[in-house]
Amino acid sequence: MRSVEDHLTLVTAAAVAPRPVRVAISEAQGLMCAEEVVTEHPMPGFDQAAIDGYAVRAVDVGMAGVPAPEDLEDFDANGAELVDLEPGEPMIVSLPVVGEVGPGARTPTRLQPRQAVRVETGAPMPTLADAVVPLRWTDGGDQKVKIGHGVESGNYVRRVGDDVQPGDVAVRAGSIIGPAQVGLLAAVGQARVMVHPRPRLSVISVGSELVDIDRTPGPGQIYDVNSYALAAAARDAGADVNRVGIAEREASRMREVVEAQLIRSEIVVICGAVGGSASTAVADALADLGDLEIVRVAMHPGSVQGFGRLGRDEVPTFLLPANPVSALVTFEVMVRPLIRIALGKRQPMRRIIKARTIGPIASVRGRKGYLRGQLMRDERSGDYLVQVLGASPTGSSHLLAELAEANCLIMVDPDVEEMGTGDEVEVAFLAQRG
Repeated sequence: MRSVEDHLTLVTAAAVAPRPVRVAISEAQGLMCAEEVVTEHPMPGFDQAAIDGYAVRAVDVGMAGVPAPEDLEDFDANGAELVDLEPGEPMIVSLPVVGEVGPGARTPTRLQPRQAVRVETGAPMPTLADAVVPLRWTDGGDQKVKIGHGVESGNYVRRVGDDVQPGDVAVRAGSIIGPAQVGLLAAVGQARVMVHPRPRLSVISVGSELVDIDRTPGPGQIYDVNSYALAAAARDAGADVNRVGIAEREASRMREVVEAQLIRSEIVVICGAVGGSASTAVADALADLGDLEIVRVAMHPGSVQGFGRLGRDEVPTFLLPANPVSALVTFEVMVRPLIRIALGKRQPMRRIIKARTIGPIASVRGRKGYLRGQLMRDERSGDYLVQVLGASPTGSSHLLAELAEANCLIMVDPDVEEMGTGDEVEVAFLAQRG
């Protein structure tokens, strides 16, 4: 029986990232950038108001807010028009408003000394203006504006190139493109970007007992659960998924279906034909495409599984159990890391958390347990707590409803058969999207 670690090493060694492609930035979110995006123009491209208010020369409003002196008649206000005030009160500077500028204005506006121009956020700064007085520091006048607080040169102004200068790297190769990166690419005029695309993954179900969900099962028949569940798991991991559905078990037809997917995919997952004559039939049908090894892996559930590299391009191909829970757990442990590596993720594995058990846990000795659990937080201590879902390690691996309730997998070492309440255990957190 092969250890989980040894089998996972064999699997991840087969990871191949698809060749980079150039896509629209609206399609790049979540993908790894495959180029250094160097900006050609500064951002912002012109001096602009950072807030609604009045564009001024800072020197013209320097007296605003300063306590008025005792002798106002002999006071030199440096040319500023002051509103009559009592000595000691904050001085108010009054300036004529000679225009208004909004975002997108194309006609340059010139400001003369001791004048103000009303501006909106994003508006081009008038010539000679070097600061913006926020609207809240004024009386909002249209013909004349009373300003109660001074500003320094550069206050509330976005200067040319404050964010990005020509030659700066906007997005680096190897970084994951998120909302901020998409926004930055748009801001520097980059409509398309080179990325490592999502690996293409095909899911095929095998089983004469299977029918699709748009049909009514007859005697001895069941719905094809696996192709839908595994396709969803692959999308959640970041793959571009093709759910093939149910393939015929006749050797030539199965080979034809699988061979077609090897041409279009970086990963192929076949579910429902592990163990006994079923796995032998699948392996024989695909023998001309490469070696598909059926092995026992020291894990529970999902100990019997298959893996090989098939076709001209040696595409990683998995054979997973028919049991939906076993199939999903095996996918989580073995297939998901391969997808994440192909996406270029630095950490392909799930986040591992230490938690204390809030009840006894039973596992299978000699196999690493991946048990469904509910992870929660102790409000008083802040410790993570975990509760196993399902009491039996051998009798309830088929219960898909329990897996649907789980938000983690409890990972029990192969040499542990029982754990008591309060014991510390590692859990893999199954983060849910949306």
